[in-house]
Amino acid sequence: QVQVVESGGGLVQPGGSLRLSCEASGSGFRIRAMGWYRQVPGKEREMVATITSDEGRVRYADSVLGRFFISGDSAKGTVILQMRSLEPEDTAVYYCQAKSTRPGRSYEYTSWGQGTQVTVSS
Repeated sequence: QVQVVESGGGLVQPGGSLRLSCEASGSGFRIRAMGWYRQVPGKEREMVATITSDEGRVRYADSVLGRFFISGDSAKGTVILQMRSLEPEDTAVYYCQAKSTRPGRSYEYTSWGQGTQVTVSS
């Protein structure tokens, strides 16, 4: 089993910045990709940003393009989400996700962190 732990988050004023960190680890597993998702009450969890391990390909939700930046070494299980120009609409619980496989196996496991609250308010 891959363990995923987030840190960061908190309260910030509109226009401010925050940084979220995530570490994923699991003996015998190879991390294939990591990403950040967010969820507000009553809505489905949505993708914010993802990064692959092999080629470092990144993908962003349209709503955060140009404001949020994902970086790190997902193969080593560490990623950071730098959030800038935050808006009240960015308020949500942010979850880190890790996709992993066992050596020689194709089945992909999905692991989630506990989530961290981000609140953008004046």
